[in-house]
Amino acid sequence: MQEPNSAFLWPDAPEADKYSVCVHCGFCLEVCPTYQQLGDENHSPRGRVYLIKQAAEGVLPLDESVVDPVFTCLDCRACETVCPSGVQVGALIEEARGQVFHAAPARGWKGLIQRFFLRAVFPKPRRLKLLAGLLRFYQRSGLQRWVRKLRLLAVLPKHLREMEAILPKVPDRRAIDALPPEIPATGSTDKGVAGLFTGCVMDVFFADVNQATARVAARNGWRVRVPKDQLCCGALQVHAGDRDMARQMARRNIDVFLASGADRIIINAAGCGAALKEYPALFRDDPVYREKAEQFSARVRDISELLVESGFEPPQGEVPRTIAYHDACHLCHAQQVRTQPRTLLGAIPGLCLVEMADSDRCCGSAGIYNLTHPEMAGALLERKMDDLPDGIDGVAMGNPGCMMQLMVGAHRRQADVEILHTVELLDLAYQREEVGTR
Repeated sequence: MQEPNSAFLWPDAPEADKYSVCVHCGFCLEVCPTYQQLGDENHSPRGRVYLIKQAAEGVLPLDESVVDPVFTCLDCRACETVCPSGVQVGALIEEARGQVFHAAPARGWKGLIQRFFLRAVFPKPRRLKLLAGLLRFYQRSGLQRWVRKLRLLAVLPKHLREMEAILPKVPDRRAIDALPPEIPATGSTDKGVAGLFTGCVMDVFFADVNQATARVAARNGWRVRVPKDQLCCGALQVHAGDRDMARQMARRNIDVFLASGADRIIINAAGCGAALKEYPALFRDDPVYREKAEQFSARVRDISELLVESGFEPPQGEVPRTIAYHDACHLCHAQQVRTQPRTLLGAIPGLCLVEMADSDRCCGSAGIYNLTHPEMAGALLERKMDDLPDGIDGVAMGNPGCMMQLMVGAHRRQADVEILHTVELLDLAYQREEVGTR
């Protein structure tokens, strides 16, 4: 029930039972990246919760004093990990952004870009495929080489030039197109059906990671189904406040995967996995889809989570690498998946896993945060690069946004460090086992 004078006028507003449990203890201050950088109480988790409470109760209008802290938040959920009261800061931030989306929609070029990508491209598989094709043409036709040679990118801000410099090569085919509808289990036992969620950014730039995920799941006894009618998960829409579009996309995914007969729904992107597990929050006022969303989300597993939970066969092939592991925020804080990726990496013969300091502090990627807030994202990336241990030759993680962000960091520092997905290393170990490389 909203307060009579609330600044939140639209449905799906932040709920009192979420913000009222904050006791302002301050534990969250020590782990909040933006507070660490700015030292501003309004840019701390408890400060943001208080501003949302004030707006909800009609004390503050929904103006820049509330909007800026809400959108400067990385939504990394580190505060939730340490909060003794269980404040759902991420949900409050996302619901508040939904109110801003209606009250003050983005205008000008920002609004145009937001509408183009979040409504016209990512929810439309054919348009996403076309965009991937255009990027592939840019990279392979020689156009990219000439653009760089003529220094045409000099007009762009530094962070965009860096992003262009490290863009992974777009593959000939996305995994959703290349993989068959069903991949038989090749392991010693049949554990059931795993529906593979291929995602958008992951499948455009890291289709090989999706391919590796399918092989690894099949190798460990899962029949892998790849529903061809799935959509982007909607996480970017939720983060931007466009909850109505996120709901449209979620309904499609829920229906498609429930109809697929999947016992588990596997995902290899931390942000997407968190969004899929939180689908029920989008349908709290929809009795039909709330129940369906709960059924769907109960089946979602990160690939590392699935393998450890159901049991995996330790590989025999050696991968002689020295690897550090970076905890993607939405994997460790939102999904509470920490030990499972380390268990997989630790089972690979020849691989030396080195822990890094503050491995669970945000790298600054945070969806498209590194595009919308480049200064803050850049500062956090510098801290992350400073924390990389000496002597490593690679960094493993479980999120495409983090991978691209750390690629920027490696490019910026000219560091000879390979950025990898955890499942790539496990897949490589299985492949070397099959060819007898020890």
